[in-house]
Amino acid sequence: MDLNHDTGGAVEGWDHVVQSIQTILATRLNARVFRREFGSEVPALVDAPMNEANVLALYVAVAEALERWEPRFELTDVAVEGAETGAITMTLIGNHRPNAHKGDLTTVVDDIQTIRVMRDRVENWSLAA
Repeated sequence: MDLNHDTGGAVEGWDHVVQSIQTILATRLNARVFRREFGSEVPALVDAPMNEANVLALYVAVAEALERWEPRFELTDVAVEGAETGAITMTLIGNHRPNAHKGDLTTVVDDIQTIRVMRDRVENWSLAA
């Protein structure tokens, strides 16, 4: 259980995983004083020109960050849209593993989750699950 970033109320289960993914992908590396390695390379890449090399780097940054920091979401696919418009939408598809943080890697049967992470150039992040 954690606090909801928007309401201040409690958040748990799948909603907590979604909030955690947003935090991970929106946090620059070296931004947290006592955990410098927390976060991802994603914030450094979204303003880069979206050529093939940078799109590939974005895929890698998302996959590495989620694998390291969010065991409750097993990423199986990611797609980037809208790079040429200046606003990026990443669609993340994967399996919810509700107890993976406790070592149980069992996935929720027939429950493939899709998350759309959208960011425009003015640092606005939104997440739709």
